[in-house]
Amino acid sequence: MQIAMIGLNFKTAPVAIREVLAVPAEAIPAALGRLSALPLAEGVLLSTCNRTEVYAVGENVDELFRALTGYLAEVGTIADPAGIQPHLYMHQGFEAVEHLFRVACGLDSMVIGETQILGQVRDAYRDSTSADTVGKVLHQLFEQAIAVGKRAQSETRIGQSAVSVSYAAVELAKKVFRTLDGRRCMAIGAGDTAKLTVKHLQASGVKDIIIANRTLERAEALAREIGGTAIPMAEMPSHLQHVDVVISSTGAPGYVLTKQHLAEAIRLRRGRPIFLFDIAVPRDIDPETGTLEGAFLYDIDDLQAVVNANLQERAEEGKRAVRIIEEELDKFRSWLAAQSVVPTIKLLRDKVESIREQELSRTLNRLPDLTDRERAIIEQMSVVLVNKILNAPTQRLKGMAGEGTAGEAIATVSKLFDLPGTEVEPALKEGRG
Repeated sequence: MQIAMIGLNFKTAPVAIREVLAVPAEAIPAALGRLSALPLAEGVLLSTCNRTEVYAVGENVDELFRALTGYLAEVGTIADPAGIQPHLYMHQGFEAVEHLFRVACGLDSMVIGETQILGQVRDAYRDSTSADTVGKVLHQLFEQAIAVGKRAQSETRIGQSAVSVSYAAVELAKKVFRTLDGRRCMAIGAGDTAKLTVKHLQASGVKDIIIANRTLERAEALAREIGGTAIPMAEMPSHLQHVDVVISSTGAPGYVLTKQHLAEAIRLRRGRPIFLFDIAVPRDIDPETGTLEGAFLYDIDDLQAVVNANLQERAEEGKRAVRIIEEELDKFRSWLAAQSVVPTIKLLRDKVESIREQELSRTLNRLPDLTDRERAIIEQMSVVLVNKILNAPTQRLKGMAGEGTAGEAIATVSKLFDLPGTEVEPALKEGRG
């Protein structure tokens, strides 16, 4: 059996192609039904907004690639599979394994280290398992891929530093105040950036959020969604004295928060500092507000510098994640190699079990006066004895397989115990990219 994968992502295909091949959640069961009809032993479909990939196990890699290419075209209702061919990448053997491990760690994502993909890998494995398209090999592969992703998140900082301007603003505010629990915040603007920002604020412990916007209806809609308070833009200056953090992201052509607005608020704050984050272009907050005592202003360039530094940090942490992947690849190689001796181990255990049952029956027939309890004790002893005798050779067989000497081990055991010969399946090919 060979492992193969085929797919496309944001690096190989434009959004016009990706959106055609993306499989929505409600269509996954039907897509997996089609997958199970292909000439393969096992299969898993992974589909997100940025990638669609299929992992499969089968006898012949070339046949797998042909079948999977046609499958992707069918799922995307593309008449000619050749139309997507230039956008596809294909991996087989341990290259396919390594690719999945990189995906699970977030190393193959649009933003290095993003953590959402690990949940998507888990969901793909769960859905494919429910559709009964997962067997022993992909079960082991995806269980280990999920473990690799968890290790990358827990043992490195690959996903911990802010890599969006809105998130960087919230993270910087957290550093300033140590914690945002109990702090009051104001978001000026009610667009997508403001929405994303207030969600980051809530995730960081902020409970009291004011939304100020020129169109009150939009502010009220966002306030209802997050459980905040909406106010018209005209009332924004009078609320400055009550908030600790202001994040502004409107599309206004001029300053919506002036030095005069803030000067009055600072007077009423009686020395309490206020932090302002202007993530709008053009800027929303008059740069002169930063000259006021007790006011600390950061604009989008300041925040972008934080983001750039964090992206560099993630890239460095990615190197640590690669070392985790290398360790886990070795584990998977050892597991896969051990599978080649499983048939021999089964033959050995079956033969010894047959001998145990014969000798047990013969012994018990010679002792007709034994009670049921005594007979059960003797039988249990025979089972334990066999298991203890076979444990060491079983583990050694698996170990030799991992060392690349499975053929020699199988031949020796088969000869010693007069077992039928067993062919050793060749190792996975390292494959094409």
